[in-house]
Amino acid sequence: MATDKAYKVLALQKGISNKKAKDLIDRGLVFVEDKKVKIARADIHTETFFRVEYPEDIEILYQDSDIIAINKPAQVDSYDIQDAIDGAELLHRLDRDTSGVLLLGKNRAFIDRAIREFKARRVEKHYVAWIEGVLYEKVEINEPIFTVKKGKAFSLVDPVRGKKAHTIVKPEELQGKKSKVHIEITTGRTHQIRVHLAHIGYPIVGDEQYGSRTQSKRILLHSAKMKILDYEFNAKEPKDIAKYK
Repeated sequence: MATDKAYKVLALQKGISNKKAKDLIDRGLVFVEDKKVKIARADIHTETFFRVEYPEDIEILYQDSDIIAINKPAQVDSYDIQDAIDGAELLHRLDRDTSGVLLLGKNRAFIDRAIREFKARRVEKHYVAWIEGVLYEKVEINEPIFTVKKGKAFSLVDPVRGKKAHTIVKPEELQGKKSKVHIEITTGRTHQIRVHLAHIGYPIVGDEQYGSRTQSKRILLHSAKMKILDYEFNAKEPKDIAKYK
């Protein structure tokens, strides 16, 4: 029986590009019977039947002919949401661990219009997070961020190479030596909130990549509200955000 690379067989079977097929395997969404396909370049029989599993129980906050707003669960990739909704395209992304409002466009004209709003910084983005340390007063952070994109993305404050980044943090609640904060960002750099909070000594709970020493099932960051054009969307806080353990 003939064999070929798993991603090539998947691409042919599903009528998608090799790149798309490899990405689906790398993200752990492809199965043969009950076994996950883990190696995209592994040799496999060309008659193998693949099953692609997209996230289930996606909560739709709102949709019309132009836009769809999702309450993204934590530990689900933004691209998995996009793949699960026919004809929709991400207008922005949330980190895998981040829950909350995620927006997708449903037609090219609206997508282009929305992207212009993001680039012009006319989109309001509000988050809630639990951070390490006790924050008593509002903090405004204007520190340039530079992102290293080789391998796993990593960002840092860099006055020379960085791009403008603006974050506003307001305390909401204290729980021992942890603080619940409201965050608004007017720019959208990679890992901006995580980097800025770590930079001022208040890493987000569970964010080991940026210095958190507190174990958590995920990074405790939630996209609570977004406003774009004439739309406003709100996502209810999940249990781990609403009340710290």
